[in-house]
Amino acid sequence: MNTAQTTIAIESPLTADMDAMIGELNAVLRSLTPDEANYSMSAEEMTGPETTLFVARVDGKAAACGAFHRHEGGIGELKRFYARPDYRGLGLARRILDRITALAVREGFTSLVLETGHNYAPARRLYETAGFIECGPVLDYPESPYSVFYSRPIEAA
Repeated sequence: MNTAQTTIAIESPLTADMDAMIGELNAVLRSLTPDEANYSMSAEEMTGPETTLFVARVDGKAAACGAFHRHEGGIGELKRFYARPDYRGLGLARRILDRITALAVREGFTSLVLETGHNYAPARRLYETAGFIECGPVLDYPESPYSVFYSRPIEAA
């Protein structure tokens, strides 16, 4: 019987836990994507009011994260999705995605978009099973053989 306690909450990106997790995520991305095609946000860039960071914790330990970045025109962008290896397969990324979608709906956004790596199979599976459709470049991202773009309409509350 699994008795682990899981929580998902909005947190600051400027904590020791998040510094470590962002460092892990950046290392993974650097191993998969050339620097010129890596569009990561730093912890400092996630501190503004246009970005909300959700962190999943299992028994108090930071296990997964995902951010919602607000753009003009009712467009919300998914950023910095990551689940630590020991916590993969628990559905944490999906639960964070659901929380971000609910927040976007409450705030009146009409679509969610994202850029991910062409070779990030688990991320692509997450987005596709959540109703995202592959599309051309979104926002101000350039066309790149290393990027895949997704969008999904949502209904404002």
